Amino acid sequence: MKTFSLKIILFYCSNSINPDEITKYLKKDDEIEIRIISLPCSGKVDLLYLLKAIETGTEGVFLITCMMGNCQNLEGNLRAKKRADAVNAILEETGMGKERVILIPASETTDSDYIYKEIIKFRDQIKEIPRKEKLTVQETK
Repeated sequence: MKTFSLKIILFYCSNSINPDEITKYLKKDDEIEIRIISLPCSGKVDLLYLLKAIETGTEGVFLITCMMGNCQNLEGNLRAKKRADAVNAILEETGMGKERVILIPASETTDSDYIYKEIIKFRDQIKEIPRKEKLTVQETK
C-alpha cells in the first residue's frame, strides 16, 4: 500500500547548497514528493511563484537562501525573506494556514543532513495544518 506523500517545492539559491546531496537523502523518504528548483539568487523568487506553487497542489514551499549578510547580489536573501513572509500572511488570511512557506538561510554549518532534518520538521509541521480548498490566484487587469 502506497502511503500519502506531501508535495513540497524546494527553491534554493544556486550559491547556497548542493542539490544532489539533498536528493540523496530525500530518495529514502516516501512521505515527501519534492521538486527542487535552482534560482540564480533567492531574491529572484517572486510572490507569484510561491503562490502558484500552493495553488497547483503543493502543500508547502521550502526556500534556502545564501548566508545572511553574504549575498552575492547584495540583498537577495533579505528580499526572499520579505516575500516568504508576505505569502504566509496571504495564506493565513485566506484560511490556508500560516507557515506553508519556510525560509532557511544557509550558514557555515549548514550541510545536507541539517537541511534534510529541517525538511522533515517542515513536513511534520505541514501535516498538522488542516486541509482546505486550493487557493486560486486570479490575475487582475
